[in-house]
Amino acid sequence: MTTAYLRVSSDKQTTQNQRFEIEEYAKRNGILVDEWVEEVISGTKHHSHRKLGRLIKRLRKDDTLILSELSRLSRNLMGIFSVLNVCMERGVRIIAIKERYELGNSIEAKVLAFAFALAAEIERNLISIRTREALARKRAEGVLLGRPKGKFLKLNGREDEIRQMLTPVSYTHLTLPTNSLV
Repeated sequence: MTTAYLRVSSDKQTTQNQRFEIEEYAKRNGILVDEWVEEVISGTKHHSHRKLGRLIKRLRKDDTLILSELSRLSRNLMGIFSVLNVCMERGVRIIAIKERYELGNSIEAKVLAFAFALAAEIERNLISIRTREALARKRAEGVLLGRPKGKFLKLNGREDEIRQMLTPVSYTHLTLPTNSLV
């Protein structure tokens, strides 16, 4: 069985690019993807708390797991390596398209997996550092960041509608039609 796993971190992102990459790879290599598993969740969450955890439990010897890149598994070294280790021990073939590697249960595959996981964690740390630096620069320039404090802009002007929704409904004023069968 061949399963494609796609993950994005927020609902502002889409899995379309990952799906396209996997579909193109599958076409070029004559692979039929039997199942697509997609989720919107942070890669920092442990895989057991995600759809990925349930997927890993189902994978068996000679199954294939296709990813656009290893960082879809997790955002830290140990998370990626943990998933890869379980898959490799079960004899699951892992295809990481961007890295252009097929990982099996050999020592060479484990070394490559470790290197990729380390690279993914370093990249994640660099992204975090660049983000913090950019936010610090914006603050230094006097830019106000985040939601305005104490203002619920989506709700402004809708107070009466909200009160009406919160008011319990009273059915005492309802009357049944005279031609009712009751």
